[in-house]
Amino acid sequence: MFERRAKTLSDSLSSTHTEQQIQDNWKELRTIINNTFSGDRLEKLNKLYDDFENRMVVAPASAKKAFHNAMVGGYVEHILHVVKMSRQIKEVWESNGAMINFTDEELVFAAMHHDLGKIGDVEGNDYYVIQDNDWRVKNMGEIYTHNDNLSSYMNVTDRALYILQHYGLKMSEWEYLGLKLADGLYEDANEKYLKGYNPAWRLKSNIAYIIHQADMMATHTEYDEWHREDKKESQKVQKSVNKIKDAVDTEVKEKFTKSTDAKDIFNELFGEAKK
Repeated sequence: MFERRAKTLSDSLSSTHTEQQIQDNWKELRTIINNTFSGDRLEKLNKLYDDFENRMVVAPASAKKAFHNAMVGGYVEHILHVVKMSRQIKEVWESNGAMINFTDEELVFAAMHHDLGKIGDVEGNDYYVIQDNDWRVKNMGEIYTHNDNLSSYMNVTDRALYILQHYGLKMSEWEYLGLKLADGLYEDANEKYLKGYNPAWRLKSNIAYIIHQADMMATHTEYDEWHREDKKESQKVQKSVNKIKDAVDTEVKEKFTKSTDAKDIFNELFGEAKK
């Protein structure tokens, strides 16, 4: 089912990914789930991802071109990036003597679900819908817009936490904080956790910092990749325009040269006078 929806949306929206790449990313995400979790937790996660599959596989990671991964399949790719980069950054922290008091499962769980609220609600409504205002698409780069028909307003993090509890998925303290604080100080609600001046209130695990850094790295990497591709496309278009201009100029010159009257007029004005 998701293959048909991926193809339909890919045909209607600009995307740097082929249908096959979108499917491969989805399979990779499900493989990570099955290799990382086990038992009752794995069963509940597979239930959640089965229920959300048709929407999640084609969901974007953001609404605007200038943000990151505002394209079909952008969400899943972003999650794969954050999981990968979380593991890489954790190794850097650990190799430099930082305290690592959480498991790989806890790290992956928080990384995988920090943006889960961007899929939509449990009633089946997408978080993002295609922007149908041509002016906003052209002038503001809005490929998607927020869906006004969601069951209720929640920020992305709160909706992620709600969806997880809806499926009976319990979290450890580190998973909860890693997910909740993933947006760092971009979310006002996180300020007391991250700007506390009382030593007793400092975070007692580095998982939130690592998840936030991984999210930022993935976001900027995705933007840079889009910018490079957009620049290449612009150069390709400009090259085509230049070819058309050259062809038109050549045709005009040939016609002008063949025209005796025009040639005579030209010579009278700028060159040899007509004899």
